[in-house]
Amino acid sequence: MIATRLTHFLGIQYPILQAGMGGVARAGLAAAVSGAGGLGVLGMIRMPPDFIRAQIRRVRELTDRPFGVNLVPAVVTPEEFEAQVAVCVAERVPVLSLAFADPAPYIERARAEGIMVLQQVGSVAEAVRAVEAGVDVIVAQGAEAGGHLMGDAGGLALVPRVVDAVAPTPVVAAGGIVDGRGVVAALALGAEGVWVGTRFVASEESEAHPTYKQRLLVARDGDTLRTERFSVGWPDAPHRVLRTPVAEGRARPGEGPVARMRIGDRVLEIPAFSPACPTTHTEGEVEAMALYAGQGVGAIREIRPAGEIVRELVEEAERIIRARLAHLLEG
Repeated sequence: MIATRLTHFLGIQYPILQAGMGGVARAGLAAAVSGAGGLGVLGMIRMPPDFIRAQIRRVRELTDRPFGVNLVPAVVTPEEFEAQVAVCVAERVPVLSLAFADPAPYIERARAEGIMVLQQVGSVAEAVRAVEAGVDVIVAQGAEAGGHLMGDAGGLALVPRVVDAVAPTPVVAAGGIVDGRGVVAALALGAEGVWVGTRFVASEESEAHPTYKQRLLVARDGDTLRTERFSVGWPDAPHRVLRTPVAEGRARPGEGPVARMRIGDRVLEIPAFSPACPTTHTEGEVEAMALYAGQGVGAIREIRPAGEIVRELVEEAERIIRARLAHLLEG
């Protein structure tokens, strides 16, 4: 069993944190990861307060383990973000995860309700500012990550520098981690856990559209690219996606909305080059949308239950530590 300061800190069994991916990380996925001993995180980007509340309560119906909620203020108004945070505080979620945000205004409110605040960063300077503001856990995102990117440095360079800069605050490594080898590498860099996104998109409980999941399974090395193409409503935000004709600029979607997406009782029209990714509730030109994926995608070969993925990550990491690394020490 792999236990770190983070597992004790968050009250989880394994140092495996599922990324709070917008659109695809809903209650079923978060509960499955938490139920298996990791930390499941709801991706509630742009979601209205009532929807967030319902998802939080659904997770609690499915598991009594700790979980988190991920929010991004960059894509909503200040008033909307305040309402999102208010729901999380009122519901006393165990972990509040923030990205592209100044955490300072929310630390005291969260702490008063026993909520731990996790901040995603892409540089040492961001990490230091977050810890000075009172953040409990830092997620250091390397440029290998899928989705929206916070910096230019790869994880191998970034994680140890962040670990040194913010000690003793726990640091979680993110970016390109899809198997136990990545877990061991992150721990060797000084991280206390891993933040895993793309591998959990390719899970049974993920609400990613079936076509999106299938594209992940057939992807190979070099099949992702960093771009700003899907930036309607979220400008100047680089992101990593699968290579498609639209992502590479070799084709353009048709006129009008590329898709329609149902969220609760609402149906939204998705414009071309929106940052929205296709979900199970999406109809339209799915492959013309943002298919987020990290550089580790080439190692993903099958759709698995999220709980099995958690156990697989841990068991492979344990085998490497006990056999491969111990053997090296023996000479």
